[in-house]
Amino acid sequence: MKQHLYPRDLAHYIFNNCERFAKDLVFPEDESLIAAELGLPDIDAMEGLLSTCYQASLMTHEGLNVSFRLILADPEAFEGLDGSPDGVQKLEFAEYMPLSASSLRRISPAASFARSIIAARFDPEIGPEIWGIIHTGPRWLHTSHGGRGSAPKLPDALVVKVMGPGVLEVSLGGKTLVSLSEGKVHGQSLNVFRAAWLQDFFAPIRQERHEIHKEAMQGAEEDWKELDSELTKIIDQQMMKRVIAAMRAFRHGGTLIFVPPDRASELMQVNPYLTMKYKFAESEGRGRFRTLIVDIMNTLASLPSDDSHRVGWFEYQQTSDPRITVLDEAIFETSHLISSLSVADGAVVLTKRFEILGFSAEIHCETSEVSQIAKALDLEANKCRFESVIGVGTRHSSAYRICRELKDALAIVVSQEGNVQFVRWMNDKLVFWEHQGSFDFSNVN
Repeated sequence: MKQHLYPRDLAHYIFNNCERFAKDLVFPEDESLIAAELGLPDIDAMEGLLSTCYQASLMTHEGLNVSFRLILADPEAFEGLDGSPDGVQKLEFAEYMPLSASSLRRISPAASFARSIIAARFDPEIGPEIWGIIHTGPRWLHTSHGGRGSAPKLPDALVVKVMGPGVLEVSLGGKTLVSLSEGKVHGQSLNVFRAAWLQDFFAPIRQERHEIHKEAMQGAEEDWKELDSELTKIIDQQMMKRVIAAMRAFRHGGTLIFVPPDRASELMQVNPYLTMKYKFAESEGRGRFRTLIVDIMNTLASLPSDDSHRVGWFEYQQTSDPRITVLDEAIFETSHLISSLSVADGAVVLTKRFEILGFSAEIHCETSEVSQIAKALDLEANKCRFESVIGVGTRHSSAYRICRELKDALAIVVSQEGNVQFVRWMNDKLVFWEHQGSFDFSNVN
């Protein structure tokens, strides 16, 4: 039987990979010196800190699992930082306390995982101690959950996230280094949203929206600003992140199937691929996302500005125009609508336009037997490892079958545990990507 890994293994993984974490910097060959340059404690202190956090993760508080974020930095590191939402708010205790599993358990409810960080430091005489709470607000979640607003900057210090029993993630500032989950140490995971193939998959739809926007621009009475070509790509990504985050939070699991728009009529009728128990009639409501995103493009381009540069994601984040605020909220609600449909048994079927064709879809493709699938080891699937599908659940095997049959489709599968897979036919083989580790944010509030 395979041995399970624990905080000691996690600490040694970090130290053994320090040079890779700091690949853009020049440090001595001694790994301990590299760790010091990165602001990490020595190996024994690191192991003790991770072990304490691990023990705290196994505890409960009033029937709920303990979860928290902890940053290892002196109080002075937070001087001059504005309060949330753009910065952070430092609350320093009048009396510091020793860092222990029980103290982390007691403080964790007051330091909400989504909005605050427990602040700790190493005292050379008494060891690790908790000195306060840093309030960050929830914007840091936008990287994985989607949304407007940039995350407040934190010092480049060690951050330990405790997200469930035996589930730890270690970061350096905003950069994830490694995680421990289910007795396994995982290195830096793939962020599928950075993959070129995913951008190419949705590129025709973005071009379609730009054509609609250009027509509105030509008919406008006033001059509009040019839009950055990356804007709608980022909004699409934020939308998908919000859907996935909400699906994780439901703790039910679900499947999204994206197909080209020209397949919509085929799949709405009797076909050999799938049967939707609940189908939506063609209407504005079914295709609301495209309307919303084109409205955002038109509104953002028409906003008055003294700048001559193109309008993009930064302006979208920073504007306080009430029309943009309402449209962004509408996109947020659309993402929750899609994720709520995924709770019903079966898949949610959408076009690349995010047009909702229906839900509770039963996938057929019985003649398509999938015995193995390629696991992508990099974003573009240039390196893969073939794995057997024996033992995988019905949800995953169904997604594999339809992507083998509909080679122009994309499936996103979220398990009950919060693991996320992207599945598609690529380079003459069936491929899946494990996205962003596999962590469950269901207790985030």
